[in-house]
Parts: sequence; C-alpha cells; structure tokens
Amino acid sequence: MTRKSLVVAAVVLGLLVGSVGIAYAITNGQPDAGRHPYVGLLVFDVAGEPTWRCSGALIAPNVVLTAGHCTDGADAARVWFLEDVTYDAVPFPLYPYGGPGSLAIEGTPHTNPDYCPECGNGLPGFAYRDVGIVVLDEEVDVGGFAELPTPGFVDTLKNKTGVDLVGYGVQEMVHGGGPPYWTGERVRLYAPSQLVSGKFVHSDEFMKLSLNPGQDKGGTCFGDSGGPDLWGGTNTVLAVNSYVTNYNCAGVGYSARVDIPEVLDWIINQEYLD
Repeated sequence: MTRKSLVVAAVVLGLLVGSVGIAYAITNGQPDAGRHPYVGLLVFDVAGEPTWRCSGALIAPNVVLTAGHCTDGADAARVWFLEDVTYDAVPFPLYPYGGPGSLAIEGTPHTNPDYCPECGNGLPGFAYRDVGIVVLDEEVDVGGFAELPTPGFVDTLKNKTGVDLVGYGVQEMVHGGGPPYWTGERVRLYAPSQLVSGKFVHSDEFMKLSLNPGQDKGGTCFGDSGGPDLWGGTNTVLAVNSYVTNYNCAGVGYSARVDIPEVLDWIINQEYLD
C-alpha cells in the first residue's frame, strides 16, 4: 500500500492549507481561554510553499513537540501561539505564510528516525513512532511549557483516566448541497476525554482515547494532528494525536505515546535543545 493510500484510509495528515482535507482537530470543545498557552498552530512547507497544518506543544523555549507524520517530508515550519489564528484577526495576514508582521515563529522540522508509516500490519500499527519536533529559530516565552512524562507513565494509568485534548482546526460538519465536509476557524480549543486503558494491539506504542461527544466527551478530528494529549488537569504530555478511524471523528482515536524511553531520549537529545 502506498503512503498516500495509507493517509487517506486512516485519516492522519494535517488539513491541507486552503482546502477541506485530511487532518485532526477538537470536537465538542470550548475556547481554551488561556488554559494552555504553550499549544500552537503549525504550518509546514514543502519546496517553499505551505502545504499542511498540525498542532503542537512547546516543551522548551525553542522546541515544539508534534506528530511525525506532520514533520515528515517537510523542509520548513512555522508556529503561531495566538488563540485565534485567522486571516483577518489583525490588519495583516496571519496564516498560512510567515514573514515580518505575521506573528509566526519559523523553525526546522525533525522526524523521529524510527517513524515508519508503512511498517505496521493494519491499524494502529502503520504509523510507528509517530513523533516529531520543530526546532524554532528563536526562543519564545508564551507563559508556560508542556512537560514530558516519565518513562512508562501511561502504563500506570487506570481506565477512564481524564485526558485533556487541546488543538486547532475544524469543529463542525456541514451537510447539504453535496458531500458533508468539516469546517471551522483556526481557534485553539480544549475538551476533556478519557483514556481507554488495557492491552490492545500496539498498546505499547499507542494510547487509545474515547471520542464520543454524545457522552459529554471531546474528540479529535480534522485539523489538529500532533496536538498534545495531556494528563487531565496537568501540563504533562502523555501522547500526540496520531489518527482517527472514521470520517465522523467518533468512537476511538489513537495517539503516539511519548513516554516510551527511546522516544523520550530522542526528544530531549541535546543536539535539538541547544
């Protein structure tokens, strides 16, 4: 199976800039209202052009944690930490281009060397080690940072442990006049969810989350891959959003764990943090 067909089948890539497409965002959410100032909206460039968007969490003054399928294949990136990143939020354009006046911070993407989109046997194993970082060209101060977990921390959590989802992107499915499509402003949203714990295929690599807005839980959907899954009520990142399994963005979603010792070692490698 080609990478393109894997992406389409499993709903993993970021929302294509300027079109309704494949990505990841918060459903049944509420405005973040300053809870998570370290979560930003990322746009990735290929050959000098903005191509897809994701979310990420600032874990150091110059390092943003995101998903490997967001960084993979990109040669540049930029991030905004405003809660509302829209075309007309200010007199000058904010999105998707950078440059003077854009309020974007430029950076270089790096993908976990173990990331492999075609190494697994079906869901959820196809996006192995789906973790990436963006090293920013300058240090930023947004009023806080996300924190990395201790090794193996997810294995200690009980079923239905609270998980906070934070990200940007689409929030509403529009019907009528053709196939339904997802839309929404580029606004940082927050929603509570729950961990579905226990052993499942690849549970040593992925975290499974309940995505059921009808049960007063939030979910991830198109527009926010790479956003942090936070241990409820804390700044500790347990995993980064990897993919959902259906176009309705309901049921369960899978996130790449960052508490795996090898993943943590790569994230905190001094080569990137200097």
